[in-house]
Amino acid sequence: MIEERRKRYEKELHEKYLQLYHNEQCYEELMQMLEGAYQDRSAELRRLDGRREKEPNWYRNRNMLGMTMYPKLFAGGLKGVIEHLDYLSEQKITYLHLMPLLKMPHPYNDGGYAVEDFKQVDSEIGTNEELKRLTKELRKRGISLCLDVVMNHTADTHEWAIRAKRGEQEYMDRYQCYETREIPDQFEKTMPQVFPETAPGNFTWCEEMHRHVLTTFYTYQWDLNYHNPKVFNEMIGNILYLANLGVEVFRIDAVPYIWKELGTSCRNLPQVHSIVRMLRIIVEMICPAVILKGEVVMEPKELPVYFGTESEPECHMLYGVSSMVNLWAALATRDTRMLKHQMDVIHSLPKNCYFVNYLRCHDDIGWGLDEEQEKKLEINPIRHKEYLYHFFEGTYPYSFARGELYNYDPATKDARSCGTTASLCGIEKGGFEGDLEQVKQGIQRVLMMHAACMSMEGFVMLSSGDEIGR
Repeated sequence: MIEERRKRYEKELHEKYLQLYHNEQCYEELMQMLEGAYQDRSAELRRLDGRREKEPNWYRNRNMLGMTMYPKLFAGGLKGVIEHLDYLSEQKITYLHLMPLLKMPHPYNDGGYAVEDFKQVDSEIGTNEELKRLTKELRKRGISLCLDVVMNHTADTHEWAIRAKRGEQEYMDRYQCYETREIPDQFEKTMPQVFPETAPGNFTWCEEMHRHVLTTFYTYQWDLNYHNPKVFNEMIGNILYLANLGVEVFRIDAVPYIWKELGTSCRNLPQVHSIVRMLRIIVEMICPAVILKGEVVMEPKELPVYFGTESEPECHMLYGVSSMVNLWAALATRDTRMLKHQMDVIHSLPKNCYFVNYLRCHDDIGWGLDEEQEKKLEINPIRHKEYLYHFFEGTYPYSFARGELYNYDPATKDARSCGTTASLCGIEKGGFEGDLEQVKQGIQRVLMMHAACMSMEGFVMLSSGDEIGR
């Protein structure tokens, strides 16, 4: 490891690690692992590190244009993606986000966000050698590869979970498991549910262990216990392994959830920022060509802190979730006041804040609008939200959308919306009804929405298929 870089970062990493974990032995184990990862980094990737250190804001280049896709749906897998790189170059793509492709259980895997092995490509999608070859071919074309890193949980078929089910205490300690309902019930008092309709509750009974396991998302996704330093160390090792295969951008999935404390919402806690800051330090020490993109689906006021500060930066960029939601809300209501307010908030943020903007991705649209601002504009937040998800469901007579309602909660009146850009903008409805005028209007909406998205602070990421209006 280069001495200059070590001196710059090691002191802060040591302080933050011991502040969080109070474990000098685990820190030494982490440093040994970092040394090994640095030594394993190829000469080609080290040259890229050198170039990026000279141009640290490379991802803010004005020619950045992203695309996200499922490799199997796009071209049958990684081999097919490699064979279609000319197409991506023709589209001027410089940033390619491949949806989760690591080893996963079948069929229940939450679209790949239930991971069985963080160091192995799923056999239905490709191989590690194909991933390494893909990153090499992408670099030749000036395209950076982004992959998800699912830090919050593993599949319940991951080796750690399997060994925990066998009663091995070391692996039970990598999750949050409880013999009785006493502590889970205390968590439930303050911990919101992510999927109250499709996956109610935050704990799942495991018959093999005779324990209640924390499962924030789905029952087959076991939350990792970041109170345990071995979890942090091994997850860092997984990230660096993928970085050494040539991955240049990591989308940190569900980052606000990774630290849990009784008596809190278990979201956006200070320890989350300690973990992200340590990850940023490690990336800059070992593979400075790599950057971090946070997935923070929270209110706008919760976003700036995930960038960190100028002296202690965290994520390089975040998903522009709030901008996306406000764009769709403005389209449905023909009222741009909330969108303008959102743009004013974005433009008032510090210079270190940068966003990947998009209209659609793999996820649903959660209608997380700024309720305080809505009230100032005399907009009823609940009725507004109801209008939006019913509009995009297509239940209003004048709605042009053909989306779907998702995760409706009758108690809170909360719900999400699903659908492609073409479905939500009216192309699908016009096509099914054989109305060419509706189709033309839908195309104009798609173009208008992308134009608005491209005018925002950050760079645009297309959802594969949107470039051809699918």
